[in-house]
Amino acid sequence: MTSRNVLAAAVAGLLLIAAAPAHAECTRLGFSVNDYGKEGPMRDAKELLGKYIEKWTAERGIKKYTVSQETMRCELFLDFIVFDEHTCHAEATVCWSGSAPVKKN
Repeated sequence: MTSRNVLAAAVAGLLLIAAAPAHAECTRLGFSVNDYGKEGPMRDAKELLGKYIEKWTAERGIKKYTVSQETMRCELFLDFIVFDEHTCHAEATVCWSGSAPVKKN
């Protein structure tokens, strides 16, 4: 191998290392709410998921994290003529740098 090829391989290797993202861990968290109507459980599930994510990360000492891939699904639980009841489930992916932390007591 010529010195030019060795140099090119070394530069390519350094570029790959520099371009690689930092090691990150992710988990999927969710929260369900069952209530009358559909708008209320949807709103509450989303709000309570946000609070749960804050609590979950704080318990594990995670200060910086990202939330993505949020989803919401609602299913009809009871259907009466004058009212209905839905169960809504909000989920999101939470990612942070480093390895998976352990819950602090």
